[in-house]
Amino acid sequence: MPFEEFECGITLTPKVDRSSRITVRQCHYSVPARFIGENVRVLLRGNELLVFEKRKIAARHPRLTRRGEFRDELDHYLEILLAKPGAMAGSTALVIARENGSFTEVHEAFWAAARVAHGDAAGTRALIEVLLLHRRMPAAAVQQGMAAAIRAGATTADVVAVEARKAAALVPEPAEDSDEEAEPPPWAEPSGVVSLTARRAQLPEDKRPLPTVSHYDQLLKRQPKGTA
Repeated sequence: MPFEEFECGITLTPKVDRSSRITVRQCHYSVPARFIGENVRVLLRGNELLVFEKRKIAARHPRLTRRGEFRDELDHYLEILLAKPGAMAGSTALVIARENGSFTEVHEAFWAAARVAHGDAAGTRALIEVLLLHRRMPAAAVQQGMAAAIRAGATTADVVAVEARKAAALVPEPAEDSDEEAEPPPWAEPSGVVSLTARRAQLPEDKRPLPTVSHYDQLLKRQPKGTA
C-alpha cells in the first residue's frame, strides 16, 4: 500500500455566477460571495464537493446526484444580506439552514426580539452580524450569547459577542493523551449581563439638587477696557 494518501476525486474550475453558485455536473452549489465572477478550483469526490481558495477549503458540500438540485449555505450570503437585509426572510439559504438545524430556535428568538427593538431592517442586520460571529466562535457559545442578550433586553451583536467569549472561555481544554470526554461547559448557567433598566429600578432615589453652571455666567459678560 502507498504511504501517501491517494486522491480519487477530480479537479474542476467552474465559474461563480451572479447568484454566488457554481454548476458541477448539472448541480448547483453556493460559494462565498467574494468569488462572484471568478473561476474557483473544485475537488469533486464520490460523496462531497470541496471548493478551494489557494490551499484553504472555502466551502464544503455533500455531493448532489439529481440534475438541477442546488445546495445553498447561509454563511456564503451574509455580506450580501448585510447590504440587503430585506432579502433575508425569503432567501432559499435561510430555508435550508432551518431544515438542517443550523438556524436554531435561539436564532429565531433573537431575530424576533431584534426586529421589535430596532425595526425590521436594523434588527435583521443585528442578526446577520451575530451570524458572522459563527465564523470565529463556537456555535454553542454564540447561541448562549444570544440567549443572554435576549434576557438582558440588549439585542445587539456587541452584547452577543461579549457573552459568547465568556462562554467559549469556559470550554475546558482536552488533555492530549486522554480518551475521556470533556464535561460539558456550564453554558446553561444564568448570564452575568445586567439589565440597566432593571438595575436602575433598584437604585435609591437621588435627592441631590441638579447641578448648575450659573457661576460661570460671569465669564460670558465682557467688561469694558480700562475697568477693574
